[in-house]
Amino acid sequence: MLQVAIPNKGALAEDAVQLLKEAGYKCSRYGRELVVTDAVNEIDFVFLRPRDIALYVGNGIIDIGITGRDLMVDSMADVVELLPLNFGHSKFRYAVPKDSNLTPDKFDGLRIATSYPNIVARDIAKMGIKATLVKLDGAVEISIRLGVADAIADVVESGRTLVEAGLKTVGDILLESEAVLIARNKDVLNNHKIELMLARLRGILVAREYAMVEYDVPQNLLEAACAVTPGLESPTVSPLNKPGWVAVVAMIKRKEANQIMDQLYEIGARGIIVTDIRTCRL
Repeated sequence: MLQVAIPNKGALAEDAVQLLKEAGYKCSRYGRELVVTDAVNEIDFVFLRPRDIALYVGNGIIDIGITGRDLMVDSMADVVELLPLNFGHSKFRYAVPKDSNLTPDKFDGLRIATSYPNIVARDIAKMGIKATLVKLDGAVEISIRLGVADAIADVVESGRTLVEAGLKTVGDILLESEAVLIARNKDVLNNHKIELMLARLRGILVAREYAMVEYDVPQNLLEAACAVTPGLESPTVSPLNKPGWVAVVAMIKRKEANQIMDQLYEIGARGIIVTDIRTCRL
């Protein structure tokens, strides 16, 4: 039975379960179960603390898992990233009081509060700075006000929490994070169940970015219309019963759908329909 680790709580948990469900896996919990068995696909989904998942995978206890790239890097576990999953996006950055002129190059001898000490230790070592790391499990942004630290290093999503705490980000981004599928090494790709899961997940991720557009256009305007909707390889063109007209089907970027519809209509296309793609294999 293949074992796959999923975050049991936090920002990554709900999106991880939703992605796997769309890929055809049974992994929903009805309570606080630690393990959900998908008998059809012969997989045990194990719900673990997001911070611990890389350690379980790195030690070979769990086959593969979903966690944040920031948590994976900070764990220093011996794992590899198999697939970025395009949710849970965040940036890891330094922050100081909004009226401060502190920048990372001035952190020497100061106290930096963080929940990710290994990421910060590696960065300050690279800068040649000696600072005291104050490890906290949460609420890092309040540590400066409470006198625990002079600066912080933390995950930033919208930045609203930092602003509310009277802080501002400084310096370069230390790490750009998102949810990732990880394994001990890439030898796991020899496992058919893992290879199949990767293919299914890629199909869902592509489908979330693309949509299918269908439209009718006069034959003499086909070239101009196809320039707007070239598709991934080329659009599908079929003759219509109406003389001089053809039907076109192509994949387009979902976020560009409305602009593409506008352009097609201006060219002379009619009957333009955009539909969702649930999943695909390319």
